[in-house]
Amino acid sequence: MSIGDAALFAELARLLKTERGLDAVRLSEEGERVEVATLGDADWERLQVRLREVLEGLKNELSRRPPGWGGAVAVEGMKLSRDAGSVLIERPGCPTSPTLRQWRELPWIDAEEEEEDWREGARDAALCGLGLAAGFACSHWDAAPSWAPVAAYALAMVAGGRDAAADSWQGLKVGRLDIHFLMLAVALGAAAVGAWGEGALLLFLFSASGAMEAYAAHRTKGEIGSLLHAAPRRALREAAGGGEEAVDVGEVRSGDILHVRPGDVVACDAEVLSGSSAVDESALTGESVPVAKEPGDRLMSGSINTWGSLRARVLRPARQSALQKIIDLIRSAQQRRAPSQRFTDRFGTRYTGLVLGLTALMFLAWWLVLDVPPFVAGEGERSAFYRAMTLLVVMSPCALVLSIPSAILAAIAAGARHGVLFRGGAAVEMLAGVGVVALDKTGTLTTGELEVAEVRSVPPGREQGVLAAACALEAHSSHPIARAILKHGRKRGLEPEAVEGFQNHAGQGVSGQAGDSWCVLGRRELVARGPLAELAAAVPPPPAACSEVWVLHQDVLGRILLRDRVRTESAPVLRKMRELGLRPVMLTGDRLEVARAVGAEIGLGPAEIQAGLLPEAKVEAVRRLAAGGCQVAMVGDGVNDAPSLAAADVSVAMGARGSDAALEQSDVVLMNDRIDLFLHAWRLSRAARAVIRQNLALALGTVAVMGVAALTGRVPLSLGVLAHEGSTVLVCLNSLRLLFFRPVPQQDGPG
Repeated sequence: MSIGDAALFAELARLLKTERGLDAVRLSEEGERVEVATLGDADWERLQVRLREVLEGLKNELSRRPPGWGGAVAVEGMKLSRDAGSVLIERPGCPTSPTLRQWRELPWIDAEEEEEDWREGARDAALCGLGLAAGFACSHWDAAPSWAPVAAYALAMVAGGRDAAADSWQGLKVGRLDIHFLMLAVALGAAAVGAWGEGALLLFLFSASGAMEAYAAHRTKGEIGSLLHAAPRRALREAAGGGEEAVDVGEVRSGDILHVRPGDVVACDAEVLSGSSAVDESALTGESVPVAKEPGDRLMSGSINTWGSLRARVLRPARQSALQKIIDLIRSAQQRRAPSQRFTDRFGTRYTGLVLGLTALMFLAWWLVLDVPPFVAGEGERSAFYRAMTLLVVMSPCALVLSIPSAILAAIAAGARHGVLFRGGAAVEMLAGVGVVALDKTGTLTTGELEVAEVRSVPPGREQGVLAAACALEAHSSHPIARAILKHGRKRGLEPEAVEGFQNHAGQGVSGQAGDSWCVLGRRELVARGPLAELAAAVPPPPAACSEVWVLHQDVLGRILLRDRVRTESAPVLRKMRELGLRPVMLTGDRLEVARAVGAEIGLGPAEIQAGLLPEAKVEAVRRLAAGGCQVAMVGDGVNDAPSLAAADVSVAMGARGSDAALEQSDVVLMNDRIDLFLHAWRLSRAARAVIRQNLALALGTVAVMGVAALTGRVPLSLGVLAHEGSTVLVCLNSLRLLFFRPVPQQDGPG
């Protein structure tokens, strides 16, 4: 790609203004290398995340250099210049600031490289596990040579510690010690005192949890790509000299006239000039029934025209469309959500320095102050190095490091066994603290598929004929209403008849010759005028939660009512939520009267229903709920739910029919579209939180007690190893209890 798009420079300029310590960014002309200059105190980890978000979001738009670009120009108060095949954007400052900059390279990483990163980590963990198993087997096999267990454990440590060593080296180059460095130090210290198996076990579990987190991170980066993939690529534009021309969506400008045929995806936000149709907006608003469109109505990009041709004027280009807003909302919500950090990570650097510093200090104290021999001691005496290694072993955070990931892994495995997929450890930890559950209506509390609620004929008694005529005509369509009518007809043993002379009447309905009779199916307006007007007027309007189609066949007039079926488990689940102290709230893009009708059926009151919400309004609703002091879980399944899923503390997607965007954005996936699995996930999360607290208390307690005892120099290494390994084993066994967690326990579980 080539650098030069003004949108990129505007985004980088805003980043320079808002990020403390960021002073300049240099990009290669090909866009394959990014260099960042910082001054003073800068949060490098945050800068990496923010830069990748900006570059990932705009790399598809970097296609040309602005006309006349060159030399140095100003972009939102920043200095932009070109030099030696690269572009430099920097803050204006004093002449000496360039000499004080610290430059770091941020190589471009595409999806294939990200995937290779987690796969490489998984391979390292697998090799480490094989070496660990081989060492354990050799240590219990009398025929194995004495060096075999040590060799196997050493190979396991090399494989499991490779990634930690690379991270530690990067940290050491900037003067930072972290948990990766301490893991290596503890593993090597354990090996130095003969505990090879313990060191290998530590690095195996450490590398396995790292590979799992890398995989989860790779998977959660796909939601924007899935939206972009679903967006329309071509549009049918009215040519200046008349006729139509197919053009790329990027070439469409405000004011252009588009022709939208039946089945087309609307390319841009537009206003209908002529024609009538019904448009499926469920992906954007959650509206389960296609919305009628007449001249003057608005069309949203990403919606689907079901029947009828439309001529519409473009209101704004594709990059400013409703679909693009959803993509931008996801990015914005992701930036606002702080990443979950493990307890051990939050103090890893300080603890590493404390342990290593204390170990070195005590080694010197025993040697130089107490005159203990440094390395070789006499019979019955322990050297200073021996005592220091004992202190390092008992204070090493093996049990502490395992306390969280072991419980997380067990919870993830237990959830997967019963149809709940946790997308990483943060989801397990966060779900336990949820107090408010926001639920989408269509596809979550309801099935998301229309079903026939009633078939009525005028005069009564001819309902079978009405349904047969409707099936014959709808066999030529694929919109949701047609699917529901055909499914209902098949249940009644009807097979669609052949239709001749099929016609599509724009905005009104369809007609054709079925057998010896002419049939018409469509809106109420088809029969509201003419000889059947009085019969139609005598039929009351459809209920709030239903849509209707009318059928005229021979001398019979009929109406078919359709509705989105409520899940049978929705009402019991909501009732149980309240018993457990959770507050359910429905957030839907459907009309208020429809939402209230569904709410009455499942036990939700008016105060627990928010209707008519577009995606950005759903995001604001989630934020308002969170402002009340409770963590919020959002449960949804559609593209329109993706921004609110991203804005929630915990995002939960319905697995079977959920959109790619919703599934990729979610922290938790409920397989088989079972809403009752949410309660199981919540209970499991609370049980995991209780186990984590128990593990932390056990691990920290052991370190504190044995650390104080080891400072006296009287603790034998065997006792230190026994205490350390014992606490590690107890932590693992305590975590494994989660594997036996059942979907319907007798009580709510620990915590």
